[in-house]
Amino acid sequence: MNAKVIFITFVAALAGLLFGFDTAVISGTIPLVKEQYELTAALTGWFVSSALVGSILGVSCSGYLGDKLGRKYLLMVAAGLFLVSAIGCAFSMSLFGLILYRILGGIAIGLASMVAPLYISEISPKAYRGRLVTIYQLAITLGILGAYFSNNYIQVYAKEFALVSGFFGDEIWRGMFAVEVIPAGLFLLGLIVVPKSPRWLALHGERLKAQQISKELAIDFDDKEEDNKEVHLKTLFTGALKKPMGISIFLMLFSQLCGINAIIYYGPSILAAAGFSMSESLGGQVTIGIVNTLFTFLAIAYIDKWGRKPLLLLGAVGVTIALLITGSLFALNVVSGYWVVGSILLFISCYAFSLGPVQFVVASEVFPTNYRAKAMSISTLVLWAANAVVGQVFPMLLEGLGAAATFIIFGIICIPSIYFIKKYIPETKGKSLEEIEKLWSSAPQKETTELLEKA
Repeated sequence: MNAKVIFITFVAALAGLLFGFDTAVISGTIPLVKEQYELTAALTGWFVSSALVGSILGVSCSGYLGDKLGRKYLLMVAAGLFLVSAIGCAFSMSLFGLILYRILGGIAIGLASMVAPLYISEISPKAYRGRLVTIYQLAITLGILGAYFSNNYIQVYAKEFALVSGFFGDEIWRGMFAVEVIPAGLFLLGLIVVPKSPRWLALHGERLKAQQISKELAIDFDDKEEDNKEVHLKTLFTGALKKPMGISIFLMLFSQLCGINAIIYYGPSILAAAGFSMSESLGGQVTIGIVNTLFTFLAIAYIDKWGRKPLLLLGAVGVTIALLITGSLFALNVVSGYWVVGSILLFISCYAFSLGPVQFVVASEVFPTNYRAKAMSISTLVLWAANAVVGQVFPMLLEGLGAAATFIIFGIICIPSIYFIKKYIPETKGKSLEEIEKLWSSAPQKETTELLEKA
């Protein structure tokens, strides 16, 4: 594989690292901020979901900005916002200011969550595209794991950690936010040297430059005249685009309604409900982060061998079973001896090799170039809207109905997804983006899935 492609992929994947870190760092700060500001359950949900509101704002304009500014420059905007958010959260002197900077960080996540996998997909050779886009998801898991480790370290060793105690005193949650400055700065520096997407260049008439970059990256690129006409929202839900749009929206929606980020955000609270202490809960979150990372490597190893659909189907079955088991354990009060931790780890492992990475791979593949950014922004908007709802509702369910009913509800929601994946998700491994585009546009809708699976 071209070394330059690998370097560019790792730089772009830092967006995923920041996505994961910003998502998970909140789990360690929730009980501390809740105590300091005396937050109710509703305010706790708002503290958590404020970043998700920002994500919705960011992803709402990501398609337009991704086409106008380009993939590279939009990633640079996101990197700058990550940096400002980390500094602001660390030094904010009020709950209002803290939430404001969380919203800015959320805008950065919204922009990055759409454009980073899209950019990686557009600079990847077709034989390796699945695993390269999956590196973005791996980076998310590493960001989550990094947040767990840094939260746990600061929680245990805050008094010995001079940088935290010197700046923030007893408010150690500020140090948890401040750590994000390091990856945000590296991301911004790395983006300076990466090239623009050749497919974006071709879309804007710079075909010679597009050909040059494609040659340097040794990627499969159909040198055709791109249609840069304006894309209207209704166009994305009609004709040949209707099925890929539906598939992309479903994957983004299901990836959140299964409850993954509820566990990421409220892991310590869930483990506390099972009888673990605060320090044990944070340690359990570290274990969850390790399993999440390790099983993402399984997706990297097999997504271009087995294909997208088998991984999705296996993962959906595993996620559903794990949620129902977790709910049953709480219902039967079988929470000692790390049974709950085991069932949650089963859930995380199944999600990590399937829904987590494959949703971004499929969404970045199935749309024509001139529709790709806006179509991905719509489907990613669905992801963040569902994420915000789950983040707001989960603590209320946990407090009102209890852990047993909450997990069983999520498990029941997952059951129909198994049928949908089996019947409607196509297989796109081994095809160039232009080949996939031709299949969608040339075949009747009812024949497209069969053609893709036979290809």
